[in-house]
Amino acid sequence: MESLLKETDYFTLYAIGNGVYAAIAKPGQGAWSNAGIVDLGNSVLIFDSFGTPSAGKELRRQAEAITGKDVKYLVNSHYHGDHVFGNQAFKDVAIIATSETLRLCAEMHKMNDIEEEVKEMQHYLHNIKDKIVAAKDEIIKHSLMNQYDEMAKVMEDLPQLELVFPSLIFEERLIIRGSKREVELLCFGGGHTPSDTFMYIPDEKIAFMGDLLTEKLHLPIVNPDHFQAILQRVNQMVIETFVPGHGRVSNRSLSENLLNYLSFLKENALEAHERNEGLEGFLSRLETSKAYADWRGVNGIRANLIKAYQFYEK
Repeated sequence: MESLLKETDYFTLYAIGNGVYAAIAKPGQGAWSNAGIVDLGNSVLIFDSFGTPSAGKELRRQAEAITGKDVKYLVNSHYHGDHVFGNQAFKDVAIIATSETLRLCAEMHKMNDIEEEVKEMQHYLHNIKDKIVAAKDEIIKHSLMNQYDEMAKVMEDLPQLELVFPSLIFEERLIIRGSKREVELLCFGGGHTPSDTFMYIPDEKIAFMGDLLTEKLHLPIVNPDHFQAILQRVNQMVIETFVPGHGRVSNRSLSENLLNYLSFLKENALEAHERNEGLEGFLSRLETSKAYADWRGVNGIRANLIKAYQFYEK
């Protein structure tokens, strides 16, 4: 499947196809999410830029070193900081995203006075420390510790952080052709965020999924119905290798696991409303379910149970 190419301070680099590489984040080191490198033949494309400028710079350095070519494109899968705060390492290239992702980047990511930003971050980290001490569940405690480590790395980079937003906009499908291969950028809508882009490499049967796929993680969900529909469409495509936004390179089983998770949330929420079960009763019945007890997340499954309950309440 994948072969280990190199270890860096921020990520582990794997070759997963001919000229296709997955940069898998090391926990708590500042990359925070996974990224991709594609040798197009005459240039290089990067998928997502990590969660700090330092990690983004290392990603570009490694990409140009292993390919011997310049980076020409960067794709932002969605607006979350752990996927776009490394953008400044690529501010001289075309940064591609949907118009909705651009809007959300500009709306959600603003830099105030740096001293104020540092104070706010210190306050945030102090609150996480309190939560770590109070946490009784070991998986939630571990998730909070990782959140603390990642945000501490963001704070270290705050003095050099420059917000750089997408400059090349597409909506549903964009094909980028190089002299060696082509890639397809696809957006079927939003499930994790209002707009989620993934990258498909037809010749290699590889997909870089952003946070439309993660490994055993209670990732935030904005629309469970849309999320299901997106993954169902993805499963109809000829894909053998899936690179998630968080976690290890895998196969179609990763998509099937997340579809089962979404079905679990949806079916139980609908059943609760059919029984006129209140939110607290619904949570107490399912929050301790063993089905997804080993999945990571700072809130466990609780946040997604609430989301599903309120979503289907309509």
